[in-house]
Amino acid sequence: MNKEIILDTAKQWLSDTFDTNTQKEVQELIANNPEVLADSFYKNMEFGTGGMRGLMGAGTNRINKYTLGKATQGLSNYLISNFSGKQCKVVIAYDCRHNSDTLSKLVADVLTANGIKVYLFEALRTTPELSFAVKHLDCDAGIVLTASHNPPEYNGYKVYWKDGGQIAPPHDGGIIAEVNQLDFEEIKFNANPDLLEYIGEKVDDAFTDASVASGSLALSTRDDLTIVFTSLHGTSITAMPQTLEKAGYKNVHIVEEQRKPNGDFPTVSSPNPEEPAALKMATELAEKVQADIVIGTDPDSDRLGIAVRDLNGHIQLLNGNQTMVVMTDFLIKKWKKEEQLNGNQFVGTTIVSTEMVSKIAHSYGVDSKICLTGFKWIAKMIVDYPELEFIGGGEESFGYMVGDFVRDKDAITASLLACEIATYAKSQGSSFYEELLKLYTEHGFYKEHLISITKKGMDGAAQIKQMMIDLRTSPMTEIDGEKVKYAFDYESSVRKNLLTGEETAINLPKSNVLIFLTENGTRIAARPSGTEPKIKFYFSTNTPLDKIENAAATENILDRKIERIIKELSL
Repeated sequence: MNKEIILDTAKQWLSDTFDTNTQKEVQELIANNPEVLADSFYKNMEFGTGGMRGLMGAGTNRINKYTLGKATQGLSNYLISNFSGKQCKVVIAYDCRHNSDTLSKLVADVLTANGIKVYLFEALRTTPELSFAVKHLDCDAGIVLTASHNPPEYNGYKVYWKDGGQIAPPHDGGIIAEVNQLDFEEIKFNANPDLLEYIGEKVDDAFTDASVASGSLALSTRDDLTIVFTSLHGTSITAMPQTLEKAGYKNVHIVEEQRKPNGDFPTVSSPNPEEPAALKMATELAEKVQADIVIGTDPDSDRLGIAVRDLNGHIQLLNGNQTMVVMTDFLIKKWKKEEQLNGNQFVGTTIVSTEMVSKIAHSYGVDSKICLTGFKWIAKMIVDYPELEFIGGGEESFGYMVGDFVRDKDAITASLLACEIATYAKSQGSSFYEELLKLYTEHGFYKEHLISITKKGMDGAAQIKQMMIDLRTSPMTEIDGEKVKYAFDYESSVRKNLLTGEETAINLPKSNVLIFLTENGTRIAARPSGTEPKIKFYFSTNTPLDKIENAAATENILDRKIERIIKELSL
């Protein structure tokens, strides 16, 4: 978009449709800050893999009263047209982000102004509880105001359908179409207070009960496990301590400096449990109290980071793939022990996650279904295969879902499951980490790594687009001396055998993702983020592990391999 069009778009926000403060902010950008003006108005904010997420401020490419109001008006129109003749119901939650409380009330006002019944949580709550509440309250949709693990200046908006999962086809396209045909002056802001009901403790208790029922194993005691937990200033403080206590855990140490919800996240540079620095205070406390396991969750409590003691007794942060394979194995074992496996079950994972999940599932005779990145696709598989029972599923970005009572990443139940596994393993003279190594000896040692490259603004978006074009026009033919056998292009829905030229169709929705797979099973994936100004590169290598004692040496070999590949790609 050129400067003239951007300026014309911005000037539309100086009309009486927009409030005085918004007009002043836009006028200031026009007068004094052309770079921020361009980034604020060069495009309309769109739904990505995790909904709308972006910087707060005035503009079409910002989170504000009008972009959220327009999204909510479009959602209202879609609900009314899809559920004609009935009272539509929507439940809303919000996290610790700046303005989340006021924005959630504004969203509620737009819904009630359209005649829709709204259940609004009385204070901040976790994303998994919102997903649970959609079905629990028999709602037609749900909304959570959150920017997940993004920096403090961000906020976001995620929409859930009546099954409790994030909107997926065909509803996402239908809602977006309604939003795109709206003008800002069509937003109904005049609330109907009679249609607003505040909710809290009763739904909390129901969610906690369901979490404990889904995440618990048959254990005789939980007294021997010492846990350190940090909410990283986020919403899990409203649910995690209660869930662990109800499950029977008594030795829980909370990082007090990070207990209080705070949208500035004052003790961390990033509230992302994927980053070791975010759990530094927790691991330090773990050494002090000699904890067995450390758990940290992101601001809206859908992602979890887990650190456990390795064979030498040192605290080690596991990545999302490692956590996921241990959880998947234990869940399938649980189903098998309870004689629930009959060939009509499946686990879910994504195209950029470790292939170990599928190997583990198949070793038990359980189906493994693979979808695009994003938990909305895992939730959609549950809807698409009603004849099958869902055991559990996850993705590499530190997310896991236990059963289907929640239809999104659920750090609360997954954290409980991690503690249950650690407790059981300890009672057997093992550990969470040793159980992971046992799986490596059975299925091969898989080591994954992620690099995220940030490219902000309009120029950054163009650079990311060009990087993907370059990878498509000049695909990798060799990785660390290994011939690339397959190139998967999920945008064109084609898998090409680069050795024979044979092409086959990929039966998944189109997505801007490329994956290159060598003859030896080394894999590189490239994917622009749907919710952040980033392009992500996922690396996966594997090799057999003959015995646990050789795990450290084997991991070192795989780490060196990944380092060579990164250098080879100049990343």
